[in-house]
Amino acid sequence: MENTITIGLTRQGTLQRQMDIVANNIANMNTDGFKAERMMFVEHLVRSRGGERILGEKLAYVRDVASWRDTSEGALEPTGNPLDVAIHGEGFFAVETPTGERYTRNGRFTVNEAGQLVTSDGFGVLAEGGAPIFFSPADKKISIAGDGTVSTENGPLGRLRVVNFPSGQNMEIIAGGLLTTDQPPEDVASPRIVQGMVESSNVQGVVEMTRMIHVHRAYDGARRLLQGEHDRIRKMVEEYAR
Repeated sequence: MENTITIGLTRQGTLQRQMDIVANNIANMNTDGFKAERMMFVEHLVRSRGGERILGEKLAYVRDVASWRDTSEGALEPTGNPLDVAIHGEGFFAVETPTGERYTRNGRFTVNEAGQLVTSDGFGVLAEGGAPIFFSPADKKISIAGDGTVSTENGPLGRLRVVNFPSGQNMEIIAGGLLTTDQPPEDVASPRIVQGMVESSNVQGVVEMTRMIHVHRAYDGARRLLQGEHDRIRKMVEEYAR
């Protein structure tokens, strides 16, 4: 009796965590450079009493072992802003934060009051070698080449630092949508930068809404199973008491 309830609860627990991930994906549909996350499930078999026999019964529990990130590239959308850039292919922009170097695919940049190239949250965008990029008041025409070289009519200012990592799955999302990892960054020798565009989220709204409905129905099915088992046990106890 307890096995049925326990198995149902493991199903509900994993579905709740899956719903949290789906909801987060939907919430970030319009976040530039965001990558959707998915869950991995496995069937966890446990021997029941007498399960050591050849035809012994096995109890199948549900277990979520991990989540993984869909690293496929989002659509590149034109903005007309010369400071907006997108990475076509692999790589991340390196930015400087108060807690150290962090990484992002969101290339919606701007210039702060000091003339520094920064992210929309005000973090400095780094050039090769870890140097910041500054514009002077005389710089009017900004050009960002396909290899990431930032120039104006007064000459080149530096080349955007684009890095990659052995495993994108080992990167953790922190505040502001930035990524951090313990892996050492590797400079991309030949990045493919597109000026005047940003990479949109790779979340597909219709797909995620369909997945949310499916998770909701599955959770409701597990709830009905638990309610039915509860009613069955209560009826059994009442019959036994009589």
